[in-house]
Amino acid sequence: MRLAPLLATVAAVLVGTAVLAAPPAAAAVPAASVPAQAEQPWQLTGDLAAHDPALVAGGGGEDWYVFATGEASMGGGTIQVRSSPNGEDWTYEGTIWPTIPEWISEAVPGVHNLWAPEVYEHDGTYYMYYSASTFGHNTSVIALATNTTLDPSDPDYEWVDEGAVVSSGPDDNFNAIDPGIIEDADGTPWMAFGSYWSGIRMVQLDWPSGKVANPGEESLHIADRKAAPNAIEAAYIVENDGWYYLFTSWGQCCAGVDSDYKIMVGRSEDVTGPYVDRDGQPLLEGGGTTLLETTGDRVGPGGQSVSDEIIAYHYYDASANGAPRLALQPVVWGDDGWPVLRNKT
Repeated sequence: MRLAPLLATVAAVLVGTAVLAAPPAAAAVPAASVPAQAEQPWQLTGDLAAHDPALVAGGGGEDWYVFATGEASMGGGTIQVRSSPNGEDWTYEGTIWPTIPEWISEAVPGVHNLWAPEVYEHDGTYYMYYSASTFGHNTSVIALATNTTLDPSDPDYEWVDEGAVVSSGPDDNFNAIDPGIIEDADGTPWMAFGSYWSGIRMVQLDWPSGKVANPGEESLHIADRKAAPNAIEAAYIVENDGWYYLFTSWGQCCAGVDSDYKIMVGRSEDVTGPYVDRDGQPLLEGGGTTLLETTGDRVGPGGQSVSDEIIAYHYYDASANGAPRLALQPVVWGDDGWPVLRNKT
């Protein structure tokens, strides 16, 4: 669940991230690059009630997986797991643990579910980063669990609790939720995170621990709307053709058909920034290019992740009283290098 500090009633709604390098000249959208929202996501079936989906796309006949924000009424509030043989038909597989680890409940008083997972594979190990927090507060923790397989039927399937990665509290100017992992061209891992407060932050990680490489070092600041209440979160970074693209969700989530979430994007030639939007506006100064927003019955799309050129996000289905739904769409790169979303081909 992404943080929305101004929402007092959000829990009732749920049903189930120096010198500026000269940016490239803004280019006109090629004729083929129609607005993303004109395209339709895949037609999915099965259990689609996934908030903040972390997608692991299948390949070579392997199953697909989506990990999502937990619900206190299902599996003790821990991270939910869904699988699909083809990316279209989805089955609920339960949660990673029966209950929230005791240390998290002590670190974050009042926590009742775990939010916004990210799953990243490195050297045969799957690293799951997830958040623990409560609405409207930044007493939060990003924690880590590891596994050697994603298949719940595998005898070796077990999510091992690896403890805390980054924490925040009332004296901090950031919120430690919504992790997104990227490796740079040298293979160095980084984690983007943040929600409201000072916006999106970044820290360097270390393999194989998956923890922060330089504990105690101040996190980098890579995106900020510069306007109260600074509703930017759900950071996710994708590399393409030498550029790093920072996807974020802006606005209010988790309010059903009243949500105004939308997916925004900027890019940089360095994973740590500076990121700029399509018009050259720095993301640290409120910049951002719209990738996807409310269209028809698809209200408030956001909480995104990308795997194998497929973007996963949730939206609220106006035709189903605002119930949350999983959506998948291919990401393609326009002639000007910027991402657009497409129908399935």
